[in-house]
Amino acid sequence: MSLFKARDWWSAVLGEGEEFDQGCLCVGDVDNSGSGHDKVVVGSYMGMLRIFSPHASKSSEEVPADAQLLEVQLQNAIIQVELGKFVSCSDLLHLAVLHPRKLSVFSISGTAGNVEHGDQYQLKLVYEHNLQRTACSMTHGTFGGVSGHHSLCVQSMDGMLMFFEQESYSFGRFLPGFLLPGPLVYNPRTDSFLTVSSARQLEMKPVVATVHAPDWVFVLGEQALEVCVPSFSHSSSFIFILGERNLYCLRDNGQIHFMKKLEFNPSCFLPYASVRDGTTNLLLCNHTNMLLVYQDVTLKWAAQLPFVPVATRLANFPELKGVVTSLSSDGHLLCSYMGTDPSFFSTPKVDAREADYEQVEAEMKRLQKLIREATRTQGGIAAADSLTGYQTRLGMPIVTHELISQVLVFIHISLFFSADIGSSTSVKFSAFLNGRYLPADLKGEITVSYNSPTGVPKILQSTFTLPLALVCVPSSPAKTTKFKITLDTNQAPVQLSSIFSGNAHQYTDGNSLAFQFLPGPKVTLLASKTSQRYRIQSDSFEDMWLVAKELVRRFDQYFSKLGVKDFKKSFSGPLPLQEYFLSVDHHFQLRVSAKQYQDLLSEQAVQFRAIQRRLLTRFKDKTPAPLQNLDTLLDTTYNQVMALADAAEENHTQLEEAFVRLRGSTQLLVLLLSLSQGLTPEQTAILEATLLPLLQDTPQLGWEESCDAAVSHLLRTCLSRSPKDQATSLAHTGAQILGLPRDTDRLKRHISLLCDRIAKGGRLTLASEANCRSGLVCNPQQLSLFCLCGVFRVFLQHDRNNLAEKNLSVHKC
Repeated sequence: MSLFKARDWWSAVLGEGEEFDQGCLCVGDVDNSGSGHDKVVVGSYMGMLRIFSPHASKSSEEVPADAQLLEVQLQNAIIQVELGKFVSCSDLLHLAVLHPRKLSVFSISGTAGNVEHGDQYQLKLVYEHNLQRTACSMTHGTFGGVSGHHSLCVQSMDGMLMFFEQESYSFGRFLPGFLLPGPLVYNPRTDSFLTVSSARQLEMKPVVATVHAPDWVFVLGEQALEVCVPSFSHSSSFIFILGERNLYCLRDNGQIHFMKKLEFNPSCFLPYASVRDGTTNLLLCNHTNMLLVYQDVTLKWAAQLPFVPVATRLANFPELKGVVTSLSSDGHLLCSYMGTDPSFFSTPKVDAREADYEQVEAEMKRLQKLIREATRTQGGIAAADSLTGYQTRLGMPIVTHELISQVLVFIHISLFFSADIGSSTSVKFSAFLNGRYLPADLKGEITVSYNSPTGVPKILQSTFTLPLALVCVPSSPAKTTKFKITLDTNQAPVQLSSIFSGNAHQYTDGNSLAFQFLPGPKVTLLASKTSQRYRIQSDSFEDMWLVAKELVRRFDQYFSKLGVKDFKKSFSGPLPLQEYFLSVDHHFQLRVSAKQYQDLLSEQAVQFRAIQRRLLTRFKDKTPAPLQNLDTLLDTTYNQVMALADAAEENHTQLEEAFVRLRGSTQLLVLLLSLSQGLTPEQTAILEATLLPLLQDTPQLGWEESCDAAVSHLLRTCLSRSPKDQATSLAHTGAQILGLPRDTDRLKRHISLLCDRIAKGGRLTLASEANCRSGLVCNPQQLSLFCLCGVFRVFLQHDRNNLAEKNLSVHKC
């Protein structure tokens, strides 16, 4: 806060409930009085145009009524007002007013009054241009070096520059690469336009080549609030840019002169002439109601304002020159000057008294205790094993979990519906099966956002696993099934009742146990009485994954409690690749059907719109003509479109279910391959990231092409036959565009080759010799990025005008 306040010389409150912005204020001799004194022109978004001639008044009097020269209500909102020589056959100043769809030029004239009411002012429309596009801002100047008159350039909201040479429209051009409108100013010294693009860079475009590439570009790295090209001196050659956090000063050739980092949020600025050669003064206003005066980067003065200005100008009035004129967003207009009247606020006296040292020490101990508790308590997330039991709601098992903390909880469970009660001392949520098919995983994630006792915001995350009993109930074992897998251990046989405790005891004899999943399938678990083998069998291949994962987890937990350190589990049978490929083919056929439905819908939609146009033409015809069964054809086409839409929606639902089942089959294959080859957790993570690079299909990228890209990458790198073949394959790999393949033969061949090379001792790693030589070493999670880059290839194919390289190979990701 500044010690000094800006001296209030004249002020006014404009209207009630009106809004104003940067372009709504300008000063100048708008009535061409020839006295050299300025008037203040203000336009509002409500369409009100006002002109003032401020002059000082005694402190005991209110604002004189004769200070307001004119007040006119226009039909449209006023975006910007500018003064210039905008009429071809006149050297007088005229007022240009920019509306959203109109550009108007007015003349203001005053007539001396013969009575005590004073002079009378009139606003007369000289000409106007109707705009075809919604305007955003405008700038004016001697475009093309023409002297004596000013031309106007209007920037539209969609990036078109419309040029007006006095009463006539010249031409219009679109800015290349336009996204959002930014500041636009004209530099008369170089006869060029300065714009700030959506790429947050300042671009200089000559008037004669507005649509071509800019002559120079300066990267700001932030959005520009204002750009100003001062012309108060012929020797001045600077461009000033006010950013959100920085102030820039550039030369006309784009070289930076100086830059100042701001420690506040600026609202507007104005460069003006300095008495010292080679320097420039700046008025800079911020959102803390401060008016700062800089000489280049040096702060010279600071004063307090009663509001946050959106625009500020310097004006010369009959009684005072160099008056700072400021306008707020709600219509406070202030003419002020710098002064040395200090703020007379003084802090009240505090009664002097001796400190109570015992009380101070007790208070410090209490605060230290709070600090220790705050640093020791890191949130209220319970461990994963604290998930308590399950209840039953409408025949569906429900898990309830309780969190103790003042927290905001976000819960994510794959294919489960979750509900949180909000932020309270005790947060409970329930999870239950929501769908007609099993989830691919029972893992969940909790994200907790909370504030520590010291007010510091913190975020914690925790993963948990829901119990298997949430999706199944115990049942009697099945004797004959379609699919079977067998797991081996190196320990003595264990009864299943010891591994699976709970309500399953009534359905097991110790060596057999069955799980009846709620969506329908049944999985049976059998334990051998004489050997260390355990069989999992079911009529659904992918549904065996949850039971197999639960069995492996409980084995580890059971033998760990017994203190067995050399416990091992394995899979010795052949990999069920043919069973796995059935899930792959089913998912692929549904994706092909989705593409066919999309094409048919597009064709029928085109036909439907064509029939509508024909019917509309018939209905508009003044001489009625027979419809020739167009109405019947319209109804038939509509029914076909609706039937195709229903079929496409049903196919989409089946595709979602097929992908979940494919995930289950893939995770089962990864588990069996890791058990058969004794893969480490790191190698298993690489294998899972390779075969499951996506958690869901997208219209641009599906599982088949992304998995094939990831598998091919491993086959060319760490699983290649030799380092020489590895380097050769990487060097000769052509560009690859990811898209829906014609069939799954190539993918199935690559997956089979992947399993075969791992079985023959291939080392599954992402830090192979060729990769190390090229500097590529990544973790398992980064492997998915190799195939996710295919999404960008899809988009690159549509940008044929700007990008020459369409095929982005996997290795360039």
